[in-house]
Amino acid sequence: MIEKHLEDFVRGLMFPPRLVAAIEYGLLGGGKRLRPLLAWHSARAVGGDGASSLRACTAVELIHAFSLVHDDLPAMDNDDLRRGRPTLHVYDGEAMAILAGDAMLSLGFHALIDHPEAGLALRLCRELAAGTEGMIAGQVYDTLGGLPDDAPEDRRLELIHKNKTGALIRASCRMGAACGGAPDDSPAMAGVTAYAEAVGLMFQVVDDLLDVTQPRERVGKRTNKDATSGKVTYPSVMGIEASWRVVKDLERKALGAIAPLGQAAGGLADLARSMARRDR
Repeated sequence: MIEKHLEDFVRGLMFPPRLVAAIEYGLLGGGKRLRPLLAWHSARAVGGDGASSLRACTAVELIHAFSLVHDDLPAMDNDDLRRGRPTLHVYDGEAMAILAGDAMLSLGFHALIDHPEAGLALRLCRELAAGTEGMIAGQVYDTLGGLPDDAPEDRRLELIHKNKTGALIRASCRMGAACGGAPDDSPAMAGVTAYAEAVGLMFQVVDDLLDVTQPRERVGKRTNKDATSGKVTYPSVMGIEASWRVVKDLERKALGAIAPLGQAAGGLADLARSMARRDR
């Protein structure tokens, strides 16, 4: 259902055909769909229907795809492989990759503004804006610096990852819970938020580990790039074994946060376990 909703949304765009094709390439060319799944299962965890989150699912995946397309650009990480295929700027040129990314950033909000519940649309746009802004701030910290000089390395790492990766994951979960009917000040929303903050950091710690433990062919993108570019990562600061212990601790925190939600949160629990054990 998520995949079809994404496809229908993109194929209904009144854009130049080449731009639509570039967006399709960047958005519909595979991927884990983790953020839409988090939104879907967060809606279910608070007692709602997963299908109620489809607009949110589409919005967060558009923002995620925009971030990947721009992150791969020569001025950023200069990657030539994403999801086992040439990155968009390699496939269709740097100018089109920039423009497709720009379009997907705008379309993420467009996917929400026609929601029949105006109050909910405003909440979702607010969450998506916060997640997008945090993600961009994290990218600045990661690539251009600006972190507090007196912060210890583990605190600097956490600040990068909680923004770069965690902010949009947090937004995905909170948007899904809002679609499922959870008020902002409810215990259910608090539980989903705590879960999101734990898995958001955990996801990036695992990503750091995969960069140094898995081959390019397995991950579907260039590996060992963090060490090559001199980036600070959990394995470089803490070592591989200690980093895996961090992953396990964050998994326990995530599962504990949603335990009060009972069986309704089973999908979120499964996703947390999957994220902690993924190898790509």
